[in-house]
Parts: sequence; structure tokens; C-alpha cells
Amino acid sequence: MRIRTRITLWYGVLLLASLLVMGGGMYFELIVERRAAKAQGLPKERMEDEVVEVVLVYCIPSILITILGGWWVMRRSLAPLDALTQRAERIQLNNLREPLPDSGNGDEIDRLAAVLNGMTQRLDKSFLQMHEFALHASHEMKTPLAILHGEVELCLQDPAATRSQRETYSSLLDEIQRLIKIVSALAFLAKADAGQAVIQRESVDLEEMVRDAVADAEMLGRATHLRVVLTHSEPISILGDRHRLRQLLLNLTENAIKYNQTHGSMEFWLGNVGGRVELTVSNTGPGIPPDRLLRVFERFFRGDPAHSEEVDGCGLGLTIARSIVESHGGTITIASAPESLTVVTVRLPHLAPGAARPPALCASLTPPSEARRR
Repeated sequence: MRIRTRITLWYGVLLLASLLVMGGGMYFELIVERRAAKAQGLPKERMEDEVVEVVLVYCIPSILITILGGWWVMRRSLAPLDALTQRAERIQLNNLREPLPDSGNGDEIDRLAAVLNGMTQRLDKSFLQMHEFALHASHEMKTPLAILHGEVELCLQDPAATRSQRETYSSLLDEIQRLIKIVSALAFLAKADAGQAVIQRESVDLEEMVRDAVADAEMLGRATHLRVVLTHSEPISILGDRHRLRQLLLNLTENAIKYNQTHGSMEFWLGNVGGRVELTVSNTGPGIPPDRLLRVFERFFRGDPAHSEEVDGCGLGLTIARSIVESHGGTITIASAPESLTVVTVRLPHLAPGAARPPALCASLTPPSEARRR
């Protein structure tokens, strides 16, 4: 039965009941009681008083019952639509295969649920095809890129090559290496989307890994005279994939260096916070505008449009970082003040209970060393 038919019938029943109550009250007050009073020789009530009594005793309660009954009918009829709306709002890429509920009444809401279920099934199929295409395309591109890389390297080592040719070969080699990095990143994300990314579970000394990242940052930041500081570090071990965690730190380090300023600074903080591992990487620089901050984890998105052409990269570093963190059961957030400081915070499950809380980096956007000086 359709919704409008069901609502019409319910309202018809309510109105009929209200009319019967009001009609019965008027008949009783104006006819039955008047006849009884006449038969018993009692004085009749004034017509005005009887009308007021009918209105107060029968009409107003009937109207209230009709209004409340109508509200109940509408609430009951639209409850399946509300449930469908709530479930539809929770639709994400990872739950497209979960069917939306129907009421079993065969009405317009059930037809809408069937249409939405069909749409989500088609979307799920389309996303699956996109993931498979990205996975297969990135896999197929690795071999020709490796061959090109090797051949250009051979050309670069050719003693008969002129200086101009060597410069051209060197430029080609840089672009091929950049393509290889992009293809590798796309392959990893495609595997992660398809649930095929293999995450090893072993005890990893995160403190040692962070100290290695600091050493790498010091070496990479020499060209722009960056000051790299490990403000706090605790002996911490977590259960995770050593290679992926190393990739996470490398991506965060490269981003902090690329989007920094000459004679700028970069700080690392590692510690326990409430039973979880917390790692922060902060850097000075242009920062990220507030309207672009929420999109920094999107693929191929560059958070700093003013420097996107100057900075090498493809906009996949933070996307991969988030994928690695989430695969380890953690979270990653970023806070930034334009022309001041950008702070990336990673929180991961810890093997042992935590201790003290770190300085409020993300809240105040102030490096720990600056906070101590103040």
C-alpha cells in the first residue's frame, strides 16, 4: 500500500472518530438531556450553556486527539524514511555492499530503498573496476619504466656522449625516477583500497626509526640550512610493519623539508600519551590555508598552491601516510598556521601503558623548544 493511501485511510479513521464523538456529544447534550429534563418537569438549560459544554467536553478533546493522532500517523508512516536516511548518510566506500533497510510495505520508501541499493551496487562495481585498473596498470608500467631507467643509465655512462646529451639523459633519468615513485605509490594505494596490502606484524623499535629519520632530515636539510631537532624521545616499541613505518616517516620528513623555508626549523617529538604512541613532526614554512587543510589527505592534492610548481612531488605522500597509519590501527591529523608552523600528529597503538602527555603542539602550533624558552 502506498504511503499517501495509508495516510489518507488513517486520517479518515481519525476524522470519522472525532466526528462521531462530537456528534454523539451534541446529540446527548442537545436532545437526550433536554428530553429527559422535559419528561421530569425540570427546567431546561440555556442553549448557550449547552453549546459551551459541548465545545469544552467533546469538541476540544476531539480536536486534540485528532492532532495527536495525525502526528502519530505521520511519524509512523515516515519512520522508515528516517531510518533509510540515517543509513544512507553512513554510506562510505568501505560499506557499499551493505543493503539499505526497507519496511516490507511495498510502498514508495521501499522502492526508493531498492533504487538506492541498486545504485550502491553499481557504484561498488565501478569502484572495484577502478581499483583493479589502477592495480593492473601500475603493475604493467613497472617493467617498461625499469627498462627505460636502465637504458637511460647506460646512455648516461656512454663515454662518447657529449655534455649536452648527458644533461638530457640526466633530466630524463630524473623524470623516469619520478614516474617510478608515482607508479609505486599508486600500486600501494590500489592494493590498500582492494584490501590486498600485506602488513607485517612484528615488534618495531620506533625510537630508533625516528632517530634515523632525524639523521636523514639533517642530511636532506643541509641545502636549505634547516635546523632539525629531536625535542623528546622515549624507548617505544610497537607492533607493525617495519618497511611501511619507515615509509611513513620518510614521507613526513620529505614533506616537512619540501614545504619549509631557508634557515627554517623542523622538530620531532615521540612519546607515550594515555597508552598510545604519539609522534609529531613540525616544520616552519608557508603553512596550509584553512580552506585547504581538510583536503591535504586527498590524492594528488597539493596543500600549498603558491609553491606547488616549485616543489617536486605528486601529492600522494600524505595519502600513503594516512593509509599506513590506519592499517596499523592509528590516526593521523595535521594542523597548520599560515606563514608559521605546520604540525603532523600520528597516534598508534602501544605495546605498553603510556606515561606523560607531550607539549600542546597541535593546540598552540608552538614547537616544544619555543615553549621551553618561554
